[in-house]
Amino acid sequence: MTWNHKKAATASAASLTLGLLLLGCADSDEGTGGKSASKPSSSSAPHGYIPGAQEAAEQQSRLVLGDSTSGTLEMLDLIEEKTKPLGRMPEGARLLTDGRFAYAASGSGTKIFDSGAWMVDHGDHVHYYRAKTREIGTLRGKKPEHVHSSPSLTAVTFAGGSTELLDHAQLEKGRVKATATLGKPAAGPVVPLEDTALVPAAGPGGETVVEVRDRHGKKKTVLRETCPDLRGAAVTRTGAVFGCADGALFVSEKKGEPHGEKIPFGRSVPDAERPTSFRHRSLGSTLTAKAGEKGVWVLDVPDREWKLVETGPVTAVNSAGEGTPLLALDDSGTLTSYDISSGEQIADRKLLSKSAEDDARRPVIEVDSNRAYVNDVAAKKVYEIDYNDDLRKARSFSLDVAPSVMVETGR
Repeated sequence: MTWNHKKAATASAASLTLGLLLLGCADSDEGTGGKSASKPSSSSAPHGYIPGAQEAAEQQSRLVLGDSTSGTLEMLDLIEEKTKPLGRMPEGARLLTDGRFAYAASGSGTKIFDSGAWMVDHGDHVHYYRAKTREIGTLRGKKPEHVHSSPSLTAVTFAGGSTELLDHAQLEKGRVKATATLGKPAAGPVVPLEDTALVPAAGPGGETVVEVRDRHGKKKTVLRETCPDLRGAAVTRTGAVFGCADGALFVSEKKGEPHGEKIPFGRSVPDAERPTSFRHRSLGSTLTAKAGEKGVWVLDVPDREWKLVETGPVTAVNSAGEGTPLLALDDSGTLTSYDISSGEQIADRKLLSKSAEDDARRPVIEVDSNRAYVNDVAAKKVYEIDYNDDLRKARSFSLDVAPSVMVETGR
């Protein structure tokens, strides 16, 4: 594997090392070459201590990369700049993630892998962790279409509409344990909210409603706000978002109970231009989605505002939010950044020399706090892009596999 700008990477690694020393964390995964420390007593355990994990001073970004033809699955550690085998996935599998775990979804079931990198959000501060990678197990069922998690629950919604609710704490321990099976087909992706599950269901008059169920699948209540023709969902730091024919339904907790709020488009939107899925920074509150052939939708959840950026047809979109640009990749392999407020183009860069062969091998854009990552399937590379510096190519990673599917973890 090769990469560019090693000086910057070395500085980042040095910063990480200093941060670890300051934190006094001694636990390490097998890939870091460190030695495990003895577990501190309950009375002396520092704030944020997690057995078997090493706390870090910065985000521990990792890319899980899969070759859908050969079934090879690898993990690229962006801190160490190294790849390591992660396991095997079925041919043609998709990759889904909830920020820590990678789910290789196929028609025969879902293989679940722990990427060994995650964050814990305490509201006023965040903890970053790294641990060893491992394959956890297989979840049987029809091909999963959606995976969403809260700190308590993981919801896996299958193509037929059935859903498995998994105990997220057990996943963290390396065990796949269901808390409930929702056999009745859901009318869209099921999304956990803390220790409850938000379940789209058919309501009166053909409307889609959202049921609130406990971790064992028992219905507690139904939200008053409806979501006609529900398509797609996302998890933000403050709540869940469902895509509706008339805009979005944002569900958050108020006084310990789920509360729904509609975010209308504010205009008439043809069905062909409606969002069908969302892309965003993990837990980010700025959501992006394709607007058919016209451009890209940007939903600012805190401001409860939709904006249409007329980019023309795009292959992949994303944004880190909070004042960062919108990123769009077109069929020619050109990456373009746009100012979200004005819709004006900021920069563009030709990245990919060959367009995607099919939907299963299309490139994606993953984003974190200051970098974006684009997979070049034909060239067997991943490009790290500084989106705040005219789309400068900060690093280029050469791989042994064709990265036809990619997700970022550690967020």
